[in-house]
Amino acid sequence: MEPNIAKVAGLIGDATRAQMLTALMGGKALTATELAAEADVTASTASSHLTKLVNGNLLVVRKQGRHKYFQLNGFEVAELLERLLTISGNKKIPTTGPSDPALRKSRICYDHLAGEFGVALYDALVDKKFFLDNGSETTLTENGIVFFQSLGINFDKLPKTKRPLCKACLDWSERRNHLAGILGQWILNNIMAKGWATKNLDSRIIQFTEQGLKRFNKQYIDH
Repeated sequence: MEPNIAKVAGLIGDATRAQMLTALMGGKALTATELAAEADVTASTASSHLTKLVNGNLLVVRKQGRHKYFQLNGFEVAELLERLLTISGNKKIPTTGPSDPALRKSRICYDHLAGEFGVALYDALVDKKFFLDNGSETTLTENGIVFFQSLGINFDKLPKTKRPLCKACLDWSERRNHLAGILGQWILNNIMAKGWATKNLDSRIIQFTEQGLKRFNKQYIDH
């Protein structure tokens, strides 16, 4: 069967479903009630839209006890949405992306760091020759392997998945690359585990502490 682009585009193109999908860009699983509130629709309307998104393989549903939780169906869906956000905001004005300064500075893009800090991270890793940037393709170098091993990564124990080790993701607000892929996820998880930053409970904002930002810069930007 041939891929049906029109079907996927139709699912995303509905305004209510688009709001629900965007709400899930933070990587957090949400209930139908929470997604109904995000899209400002009734519970029955939300249920109908969510069924279509699940059947269209854009969302997955997880059951825990009496509750159902909805999530994006993988990083490919998140990357598609990020690119659509970029395209939809591509107006001939100097400001792009979210209007909230905190979101523009540092936010989660599914499971990796985006915004000004995410782009600064990507640029620094390329400048230090840890990655080779070939536009939409990013390659880890031998120097990069040594660097990440010094941070504690055991490449032999990384999950064997179809997801690339490193991948350029076009940033919604900065219109430049930030780091996605397994390493992008690892870096954000490591930042959070060390307490350098926390994710806001009700938004995609990643909030760095003053000391955490200094350590982040020292480890990745100024290293």
